[in-house]
Amino acid sequence: MKKLSVIGALVLLVLLLAKCQKAAQFPADKYDERLSGGDATVFDITSHSFGNMFPALSGYDAEVHGLGDAAFSKIFVTAPAPINPGLGTIFNNNSCISCHHNDGIGLPTAGESNSSLLVRISIPGTDEHGGPLAAPGYGLQLQDKAVFGKTPECKVNITYTEVVYNFPDGESYALRTPAYTLSNLYTALSAGYMLSPRLAPPMYGLGLLEAIPESTIVAMADPNDSNGDGIKGHANYVWDVATQSRKLGRFGWKANTASLLTQVAAAYNQDIGITNKIFPVENSFGQSQYDGLKDDPELADSTLNAVRFYAATLAVPARRDVTDATNKRGELLFKQGKCESCHRQTLTTGINVAFKSVSNQVIHPYTDMLVHDMGPGLADNRPDFLAGGQEWRTAPLWGLGLFEKVNYPGYYLHDGRARSITEAIMWHGGEAESSKVFFSTLSKVDRDAMLSFLKSL
Repeated sequence: MKKLSVIGALVLLVLLLAKCQKAAQFPADKYDERLSGGDATVFDITSHSFGNMFPALSGYDAEVHGLGDAAFSKIFVTAPAPINPGLGTIFNNNSCISCHHNDGIGLPTAGESNSSLLVRISIPGTDEHGGPLAAPGYGLQLQDKAVFGKTPECKVNITYTEVVYNFPDGESYALRTPAYTLSNLYTALSAGYMLSPRLAPPMYGLGLLEAIPESTIVAMADPNDSNGDGIKGHANYVWDVATQSRKLGRFGWKANTASLLTQVAAAYNQDIGITNKIFPVENSFGQSQYDGLKDDPELADSTLNAVRFYAATLAVPARRDVTDATNKRGELLFKQGKCESCHRQTLTTGINVAFKSVSNQVIHPYTDMLVHDMGPGLADNRPDFLAGGQEWRTAPLWGLGLFEKVNYPGYYLHDGRARSITEAIMWHGGEAESSKVFFSTLSKVDRDAMLSFLKSL
């Protein structure tokens, strides 16, 4: 009996130890490649496919997600007001959803009610944390709208020059080059200022990207091109206001923001003019537009946290037609063209015992989260921490094929200049020059196959 008791105790101990071990990575050869977001994938191909919450959220988490969703859609008005006060006095739009249409991309226009393009501004030099140096009287972002009785900082004017090109087989495509000018300045602007247009990006999958270990991202960097493949991606380290520390940049077109909390808080403050615990000072402070009210912070901490959670728990649409022969051919060409050198297909999130939905997930975001030199054609010539004037973060490609359905007609790249995936590819330069050339010299059948693959993501 004693022997049996000892054996039983040992068995129990083994079981307990097994439960304490970290979860093993799911075997890659058995993983369903449709599951772009791992467990956080949804099978939805409608115009609302970017707005689904993680499928397995608990009742409480689903409730918080819903509260964040409602806040994301709220339209702010001028203070004082009984509901949603605090807009402006200067701003870019009056709600989150006004820029992130259907939780997706927006319109590359400025100054209109449904515009999704904002313009960053700075002057030569860096601040005390190595970031962009604010333009006197304007800060780091231009606000082109104002509440009644106040004056917008400026009007942003966008013009395009379009040139038609031909592939070797005769098929034509057009590239349009944007030019940005400012008018109606409320006050004089410093000479030598630098502008950087930024289109509102999609919202889904952000919590998974935040869960990728820093060590994984840094390990993909090759700033000195030690392997000789021409790819020199590197991490952008930025000053994170929320933690008052230097951290890895993950979000934004130049990976200039470290966390979703900071990203959401900065958007409220700069885009809408709403102060919060992270950014408690009005974006108009020190300017003639400042309201002088003692009502800061204007956004409740609970609302800020709910919107952050909402942004972190928007599910990723599943890949489609993964067994289609044309798509398989396109995927092979995508790899042959070394597109995957930057657009990394598969990554694994870190262990997170506090939030199972993002823990140890095998995901397919098609990004390395690094910044790369994309050549002079796409340059904004405005450094942002360690990201140079020609460098941009590798944009995730998951959900790419649904842009047209969710945000018709669909715009691409950091400023929305590209109106199709083909145009986006043909704007690639710098480290991606050889991949662009590879695509341009393919036969039409193979180009179409590669585009079909990309549209299946």
